[in-house]
Amino acid sequence: MEIPDLVQQELGDEEIRGGVNLGDEDAACFTPTRTLVYRGEGLLSDEKVASYPHDFERLTVSEGRRKTKFSLVYTGEKLELSVPGSRGDAVLERLLEGKLTVSGGIDDDESISGVFRFSELTLVVTDRQLLKHIGNVTWDADYEAFSFDDVTGLEFEEGSVATAVVLSFNERPERIKAPSEQAPTVRKTLEETLFAYHEVGSLAELNAEVGADPEEGADDAGSGFGLESGIDPLVSNDSASDAEAESANAQAAAAPTGEQGTTAEATAETESSGSVGIDADTDAAANADVADLEAQVAELTAAVEAQNEQLRKQERTIKQLIKELRQGR
Repeated sequence: MEIPDLVQQELGDEEIRGGVNLGDEDAACFTPTRTLVYRGEGLLSDEKVASYPHDFERLTVSEGRRKTKFSLVYTGEKLELSVPGSRGDAVLERLLEGKLTVSGGIDDDESISGVFRFSELTLVVTDRQLLKHIGNVTWDADYEAFSFDDVTGLEFEEGSVATAVVLSFNERPERIKAPSEQAPTVRKTLEETLFAYHEVGSLAELNAEVGADPEEGADDAGSGFGLESGIDPLVSNDSASDAEAESANAQAAAAPTGEQGTTAEATAETESSGSVGIDADTDAAANADVADLEAQVAELTAAVEAQNEQLRKQERTIKQLIKELRQGR
């Protein structure tokens, strides 16, 4: 794309890192710190250049049938930029790249692989991380960042209306629902970026590379004090059985020949009764342990839910306070 002379004059010491043709002679040129929008000379207007610094605090996107409008909110002013609808995605990607670079959200040499908007969710995929913003505005300071170093799994659950992207970080899944018409692009972008980052060639290889070590989980499971922890009682059931058998043999030897059969039968009944008693005691103890564990889990769950609700209330209060401060109340 040829750079208009008026834009060259406006550049100063900066360099243009990218551009988007806006139709006819119009163009958007992107430097590290601002977006310069050139409007060519028309029947009712002269050529001009408008500057949109990348240090905006909030970005809102409104899509119409023919045009996409960007509202950039700064500390002391609000600027608006309209572009053809077919150029909206490209301009949004460049605006967010500039904003994140200026604010330190991404490194200077970090590139954006794709930007996706689903209702009130905005995703930014870079070559090193995933950035997620939820809210009625497209972007502000309230976003989350997930490094590709922490990825432990990637799955796709296809549905008739949407595809669920399950991207796990440190074994904690982030579920993202992408509409069916956008899902293939989202999948392609995530797979290509993650494959390149982890130097693998397929989804199976990626999950094998970043997944948790099964032997580590087995070691952890065997280290606790469970029902089969390897701790033996001071007197085992086998020892008790041996003692009872010795006693029965002694009684049989001392009894007359005719009474040995009766003695053996009486001993068998005792062993059977003792075995049933031991099994019943063991089952009762196990049931009691399970009941205690269930009660503890229920208490912990209730406590966590209460804490989460408190955090949600605090978050709503903070957002309302920020909103009122911005409105000058």
